[in-house]
Amino acid sequence: MINKLNKNADRKVRHARVRKKVFGTSVKPRLCVYRSTNYIYAQIIDDVNGNTLCASSSLALAKTLEGKTKVEAAKAVGQDIATKATQLGVSEVVFDRGGYIYTGRVAALADGAREAGLKF
Repeated sequence: MINKLNKNADRKVRHARVRKKVFGTSVKPRLCVYRSTNYIYAQIIDDVNGNTLCASSSLALAKTLEGKTKVEAAKAVGQDIATKATQLGVSEVVFDRGGYIYTGRVAALADGAREAGLKF
């Protein structure tokens, strides 16, 4: 019998391994990324207090992102989350890639956030 690989289960194992070391504080919160098949989501989280400071997604920005590719949408989400963070007074974050490989949409989101002024 052929066993089908469960890629999301493997990603969750990688994410748990990374989360042992990546921790967000109120001074330097965690920028968490979740990538679904159609959209990409980003949150800035203070792990000490357990609060989500701000969030953005390509689903929330769907009206402005019509006709753009997923990578372009991810970059726009990165820029949006960075502007929201700077309005809250957050300039530095810890990047949590969520167990995903740092390429494509995840890298585009990080680049967009860096261009808008966030420091990792």
